[in-house]
Amino acid sequence: MSARRLALLPLLALSACEGGFQSPLAPAGEQAASIGSLFWLMMAVCGFMYLLVLTGLGVSVLRARRRRGEVRAPSINPGDRGLNRGLLFWAGLIVTGLTVLITGSFLVERGIAEARARDALEIRVTGHQWWWRIQVRDPATGGWIETANELHLPLGQTTRVSLGSADVIHSFWIPNIAQKLDLIPGRINQVDLTPTRAGWFRGQCAEFCGVQHAHMALDVKVDTPQEFATWLASQRRPAAAPADAVAARGLQVVARGQCAMCHAIRGTQATGRAGPDLTHFGARRSVAAGTLTMSRGAVQGWITQPQAVKPGTMMPPVALSPADADAASRYLMDLK
Repeated sequence: MSARRLALLPLLALSACEGGFQSPLAPAGEQAASIGSLFWLMMAVCGFMYLLVLTGLGVSVLRARRRRGEVRAPSINPGDRGLNRGLLFWAGLIVTGLTVLITGSFLVERGIAEARARDALEIRVTGHQWWWRIQVRDPATGGWIETANELHLPLGQTTRVSLGSADVIHSFWIPNIAQKLDLIPGRINQVDLTPTRAGWFRGQCAEFCGVQHAHMALDVKVDTPQEFATWLASQRRPAAAPADAVAARGLQVVARGQCAMCHAIRGTQATGRAGPDLTHFGARRSVAAGTLTMSRGAVQGWITQPQAVKPGTMMPPVALSPADADAASRYLMDLK
């Protein structure tokens, strides 16, 4: 598949979400609502101008047909003083339309910029090829809790998201909730998110960042304040102990093997930083940044043959026996 076709896939994927069409025109956040209102203002102004131009064109065609075959000597109106009324009309209309659009854009941009709340929840999002590292500042302790590829936001509360990149330029976009903003290596950009509707939404990298750009999705869950507090409390805890002998074997495979070189699992010997944190991996909706739906088979396939699932990914295949692969997937699925 060509790079150009891959770049278009995220746009097609935006329609796949729970509870409605994934679009800036179905806002579930204050920032997206402001952008949506600006869109409709532009549509109204530009649509009016378009219809006016078509009307003028139609009138001109009708007049030309009526005058066909007539030979007239050019006439000069003594009242003309070099100013064409039609030209003045169109110039005034264009200036008025541009003034409305510029004013509307300025007011929306200023409103979004001034929406920052002093008590905003702080989240860091770092783009990698091709996944998202997410760190949430715990209001209770001031420390940072790390997860990956799944962003939880509290309903009705402003969250300040600091965006950075570990490799190339990415772009952070949750169409229903807020505007698009780039993640640039060596620079931190900030975007505020104020969700107004609970539910699941889909985010996406909107800047072509390599062959798996289309498979760099972000699951976004807007929780009620009570649900968010419960989720945050669960994220504070270290990884759960194995529930049975198979999961215990999986812990040994993951924490003392190749996986621990790249992944961290709090409460175990796995402390790698190159890949996503797996402490509560089993509670997520998807595997490999939205590439696969979370299931034991998907996890096992991802561990043993990541290049078959997501060609070009930075994760190498892990050579495990069938029993060890089964145990590892069982343990990871139990990390709720």
